[in-house]
Amino acid sequence: MNYSWSTNLDSSIYKDSLSIRNKVFVEEQQVPKEMEVDEFEDLTTYVVGYLDAIPVVTARLLPTNQHTYKVQRVAVLKEYRDRQIGKKIMLEIERFAIEHNRNSLVLGAQDQAIGFYSSLGYLIDSEGYLDAGMPHHNMIKHLV
Repeated sequence: MNYSWSTNLDSSIYKDSLSIRNKVFVEEQQVPKEMEVDEFEDLTTYVVGYLDAIPVVTARLLPTNQHTYKVQRVAVLKEYRDRQIGKKIMLEIERFAIEHNRNSLVLGAQDQAIGFYSSLGYLIDSEGYLDAGMPHHNMIKHLV
């Protein structure tokens, strides 16, 4: 797996990220397209994982303060799930965060993904809430 990072909304990385997000969130999970692309697009850093040059996984990081990134829009294409690809991108995100002097990561996890994030050391940090009609909980992981 090779990872590419970008903050440039004109980059092929961003376009690949949007393509994965559209397939997973809009087509598969029926999230309204207008909710998927939001006002934070130009404030975040995008990562895309490529397997044999095919974009298969993405996420974005929104800086919330000088110590924390909020991990958002984590998506693995359906045909590439159950291959540890989600775990690998989360470890790459941790590496990037530490390299950029962040000591924690936060995220809003769909309830169906809480077990996955818990297995990576994330802890539930909120009451449940709905986002795009789906149940979520905030989670946090301290890196140092």
